[in-house]
Amino acid sequence: MRPLSRMGMMALLAALVVGAGVVAGCGSESATNDAASPSVDTSKEFKIGITQIVSHPALDASAEGFKEALAEKGFTNITYDDQNAQGDMATAASIAQKFAGEGLDLIFGIATPTSQAVVKADQTTPIVFTAVTDPVGAGLVKNVEAPEANVTGVSDMLPVDSHLELIKQIVPDVKTVGVIYNAGEANSVYLIEAEKEQAAKMGIEIVEATASNSSEVQAAAQSLVGRADAISVLTDNTAVSALESIIKVAQQNKIPVIAGDTDSVKRGAVAAYAFDYKDLGKQAGYQAAAILSGTPIKDIPVEYAQNLQLSINEKAAASMGVTIPADLAEEAQTKF
Repeated sequence: MRPLSRMGMMALLAALVVGAGVVAGCGSESATNDAASPSVDTSKEFKIGITQIVSHPALDASAEGFKEALAEKGFTNITYDDQNAQGDMATAASIAQKFAGEGLDLIFGIATPTSQAVVKADQTTPIVFTAVTDPVGAGLVKNVEAPEANVTGVSDMLPVDSHLELIKQIVPDVKTVGVIYNAGEANSVYLIEAEKEQAAKMGIEIVEATASNSSEVQAAAQSLVGRADAISVLTDNTAVSALESIIKVAQQNKIPVIAGDTDSVKRGAVAAYAFDYKDLGKQAGYQAAAILSGTPIKDIPVEYAQNLQLSINEKAAASMGVTIPADLAEEAQTKF
């Protein structure tokens, strides 16, 4: 199979989004960006709770983008309560209960586990999520086009077709791809199943290695040595939070790591065909602005990540024993 060009990858993404019943906007602009013209006094005081499952640069960037979008829309007098569960679901549930009892104007859930926790705890406060791969499967919404309750947000679903084609471009003889993920994360399970299905069509075997927390990630990566020609790190929060452990094993054993987000390439992965999580946060921020301006949540569809770009790290490629093809390097929008 001839590797897809960047335009081919974009076509695949377009098909994915249309298949989901969602029409995305152009560039990094949110579909709700223009709809967020405030009908309320944006200078009045608002209180927003932010709950994040774990600390890593991509999710941190989502929070930053969320706040920037609200400020851009004129919401300059917001008190944020930033909470981080540090990977612990009991803590995530406790944060959710805390927020539910505080009469907040809005809750922002970053990643699937924390979003699930707040949706379970609070059926009245407006909730906006981001970095959630499968919002329907995670039980956050039933209808992505017209959310029926108090929840909407932005999915970070990646086109796994393009991701695997990128791996083939960098490792032409790839037969086995190792994946590291937390089997307790619903979004990760969903995405890995999609990756396995597509890989089978391409004659690639997926080799799984699971880690229930960040301290187990290095051992999971080590278990792939001798079993995987490349390592795929998608948007699993546990794996991404301990990416440096994976990079260390990959460099020592010359196994290229292909990521699912741009920041991971900056941190040492070889390449990613992905999006900037700060842009993802901004999309969610525009949705929040619309809600605070009086737009009913049912009129704010779930959105999907926009503005996917190719990022490469040639130094990382060299350290893992591969060379990025010249045509791929030429296509890259971001180089580290």
